[in-house]
Amino acid sequence: MNGWNAGSIPDQNGRVAVVTGANSGLGLSTATELARHGARVVLAVRNVAAGERAADGIRKTAPRAELEVRRLDLASLDSVKEFAAELTTGFPAVDLLINNAGVVLLGQRRTTVDGFELHFATNVLGQFALTGLLLDALGRADAARVVNLSSLSHKNTVLDFDDLMSERDFDASRAYGRSKLGTTAFGLELDRRLRATSSPIASVLAHPGLTSTNLTPRAWEDRGFIGTVFAKAFLLRTQPVERGVLPQLYAATAPGVGGGQFFGPSGKGEQRGHVAEVRPSTEAADPSVGTRLWAAAQDLTGVTYL
Repeated sequence: MNGWNAGSIPDQNGRVAVVTGANSGLGLSTATELARHGARVVLAVRNVAAGERAADGIRKTAPRAELEVRRLDLASLDSVKEFAAELTTGFPAVDLLINNAGVVLLGQRRTTVDGFELHFATNVLGQFALTGLLLDALGRADAARVVNLSSLSHKNTVLDFDDLMSERDFDASRAYGRSKLGTTAFGLELDRRLRATSSPIASVLAHPGLTSTNLTPRAWEDRGFIGTVFAKAFLLRTQPVERGVLPQLYAATAPGVGGGQFFGPSGKGEQRGHVAEVRPSTEAADPSVGTRLWAAAQDLTGVTYL
């Protein structure tokens, strides 16, 4: 995989790609490259005005890009259901679902309109529900893929099934790590269930290592001077978005990718470098964890599938 870059992406003409959080950072870069290579891209964004600006920017570099901007707030199950219903009306088949959107390190504990802790609601439950609601459309495509965006932070924690909403002793960093562990365990459990039904859909995972995006300064904005210092120190260790996005683009488009594979940077600690196949944490790969998470997600979202 050394040397694989955005120019290596095969022709995507005729494919429909849904990219969540596509108005900035990794999502914008993903949407841009897929559009450049011919895919019809749906920018699924919480802020439609920001999404339209992003689409205008993509058209400047890819004048023939086929783009649609649609509102999606993963922190609201009603929004997820509305988005999925409208999308499948216009697109009976979906080739790529890139579950890219997420929130990170939001200071004080916050809850959603559904009463869920914001990290877990957005990074796990919203993606679980969206994937389930689009599963039929994905199944009608030829060799569809679902790509879930993990994080290095998933390796440093375990899920507390007695406190998934972090109501006891909340810590933002821990809540984020657990949510990304949930994302990873979900992607792997989705793969197991798709295989069990002989589905042609592949569930694949990727993480960007340490990448500089707009989420980094936002994550520390509520922490004053110390937060600013930490943000600047972190940015010195990161790689640019153009490099960090490659694992998820590889997962989405490279020929021969199979369900259950996980891609990230090849360098020390998977922080930076060329695209390589990497391993999830033991906790994320544990089928019993995946089974418990799946049951909890179905119960919390009311979305049942596979």
